[in-house]
Amino acid sequence: MSQTENIFNINGKLVLVTGGFGLLGEEIVTHFLKEGATVVVLDCVDDAEKAARFSEISNEFSYINCDITSAESVARAMNQIVEEQGKVDVLINNAYPRNENYGKKFEDVALSDWQDNVSQHLGGYFNVTQQVVPIMKKQKSGTIVFMASIYGMVGPQFSVYEGTDMTMPPEYAAIKGGLVNFTRYLSTNLAPYNITVNSVSPGGIYNKQDNKFVARYEERVPLGRMGKAKDILGAIHFLVSPAADYVTGQNIAVDGGWTAW
Repeated sequence: MSQTENIFNINGKLVLVTGGFGLLGEEIVTHFLKEGATVVVLDCVDDAEKAARFSEISNEFSYINCDITSAESVARAMNQIVEEQGKVDVLINNAYPRNENYGKKFEDVALSDWQDNVSQHLGGYFNVTQQVVPIMKKQKSGTIVFMASIYGMVGPQFSVYEGTDMTMPPEYAAIKGGLVNFTRYLSTNLAPYNITVNSVSPGGIYNKQDNKFVARYEERVPLGRMGKAKDILGAIHFLVSPAADYVTGQNIAVDGGWTAW
């Protein structure tokens, strides 16, 4: 194996992925299993079909039903992981918890829904991270990656939603912006324990959205297309590999150039 290949080697790492059965999570889990990592998915939705596909890729896959918004649920999951795996090398905070009223325009969002959705998503990431960190501190090593967003970096282009039933919920911007700076906070807080903390901010990912939205969005992107779920894999892989051992407190935009305008 060449030196270049070796610095990206993640074989044998224990990678914990929240929301591993989702659109991005499925790609993340599949990639890391194929790269030789042991992957544990935390998700509150049982998806037997995806779990079976993951198990076909590698027998180093396991799943724990876990609600990241519950301290008790996460504590049970952490105890099980330590008992069965003995370590957590990587945490990828990828879950997308939200309530049934999520997705409204700013003027239509009730204060109670704002509080609930921010608490579920941003609070859920805090909850999991806070309970993983003691494991990593004991190991004196670890890598944490937050899935943020370009809308945690810049304001939305609301014109791309015109003529559709879509919008960019205000909670999303607050959550993702919070994650970008929470990344910076944790990076300096945890550096003495050899724990790196970074975030990845995808641009719009194609998921069979309204054609009008897709066309308008792609006109705005320098590379001329929406992202694919697999487009995020290179940045995440880099951040959890030895190649990024000296990278912490950073946010990597994977957006086709959207934020470069």
